[in-house]
Amino acid sequence: MLESRIIDQLKKIVGDDNVATDRQDLICYGYDATQMEFLPDAVVHPGSPAEIAAILKLANAERFPVFPRGAGSGFTGGALPKGGGIVLVTTRLNRILRIDTENLIAEVEPGVVTEQFQLAVEKLGLFYPPDPASLKFSTLGGNVAENAGGPRCVKYGVTRDFVMGLEVVLPSGEIIRTGGETYKGVVGYDLTRLLCGSEGTLGVITKIIFKLLPLPEAKKTMLTVFDSIDGAAKAVSTIIGGKIIPTTLEFMDYATLQCVEKRFNLGIPAAGRAVLLIEVDGDRELIEKQAARIQELIKPLGLVECKVAKDAAESEALWKVRRLVSPSLRDVNPTKYNEDIVVPRSKVPDVIRKIDAIAQKYAIPIVNFGHAGDGNIHVNVMIDKEIPGMEEKAHEAIAEIFKAALDLNGTMSGEHGVGLAKQPYIPLELSPVQIATMQAVKKALDPNGILNPGKMFPT
Repeated sequence: MLESRIIDQLKKIVGDDNVATDRQDLICYGYDATQMEFLPDAVVHPGSPAEIAAILKLANAERFPVFPRGAGSGFTGGALPKGGGIVLVTTRLNRILRIDTENLIAEVEPGVVTEQFQLAVEKLGLFYPPDPASLKFSTLGGNVAENAGGPRCVKYGVTRDFVMGLEVVLPSGEIIRTGGETYKGVVGYDLTRLLCGSEGTLGVITKIIFKLLPLPEAKKTMLTVFDSIDGAAKAVSTIIGGKIIPTTLEFMDYATLQCVEKRFNLGIPAAGRAVLLIEVDGDRELIEKQAARIQELIKPLGLVECKVAKDAAESEALWKVRRLVSPSLRDVNPTKYNEDIVVPRSKVPDVIRKIDAIAQKYAIPIVNFGHAGDGNIHVNVMIDKEIPGMEEKAHEAIAEIFKAALDLNGTMSGEHGVGLAKQPYIPLELSPVQIATMQAVKKALDPNGILNPGKMFPT
């Protein structure tokens, strides 16, 4: 528990109204999208970088932990206050500071909601592509801290590919700027990319400079149904081998299709064993040619059905199949462990077969969908915690799933991060020397271990 004198000092820094210590308030900031819950000692809502700096200086002097938090939509417990301390919420810093239409950049604060930023730049004919599934409520600071991805990554890349510069409060309370407004810059170490994906362990982001693109003129959406996983996976490599890079290539396996069809009756053909949701964007005439060419390329690969949207309304109807996946999963079992492995594109059928074998071994339903264009599969291990032994079996199955991805030259996390959930499995992917090197960076920037302690690395 924090002493009352420390609470008083926090109130002096940010104001009485921006410090919460009542239990009902603490509970709201003690959980995220995982199944884990930890109660903080206090919740603090700073309104400026200077206030954040003062909080971190106080934390170093008094040796209490600080857990940065955006909207709390993470899937790995990266913002959870394990062990107590204060949760530092950045949502008051929620301004779009400027959108520069000449240089195609924008400067924002970390509490801006992702979709609101996208809509703001699109009004000016510009485009910010990263689109995590949580974009309607996740914040840009959290997106940078987790290096968030999304369906459009296959063509445009992940969040770090659009971050040009940052303002960051270091664990010591010092404020630095990294990167800048130029597209080139090689002076010193690339601290910007180091901080992207650091999960709040190396600093608190207070400003972000993003690169923007011109808004594509049009887009074309296709829902394609295949008679096998192999056909769908082959379609991905065939399309890209045909010199077409779609905006999205979303994959759903047979278990996913069964969930969606059972609940929503969308009329997916009975012969369907896998679905690809394909979207291209760009010049209107070009995407019409690309859509036609894609249909030619995939027709011999066991294509059962191909629906092509004629307008925005039909496009939204096709995307409905993908968006209905998550609400359908609860019909399988009440508890979901959502993992996000990545394998080389050509290895997607191999990893799905390995996962099917793991599901049979442990008698646990596992549902797979995700971003086939970059080999990023969301593996959903569905259990009922009320059944004795199921939780233990789930964790054993997850370890085998990670090993399967690694055996295929993949990784155990493509966009969700490590946090607490994947922390025990880190030695499966990283060598002792790799881990020690990363811990040395952490120690150099945070010698007292006050910023988001206990995350990422094995303890």
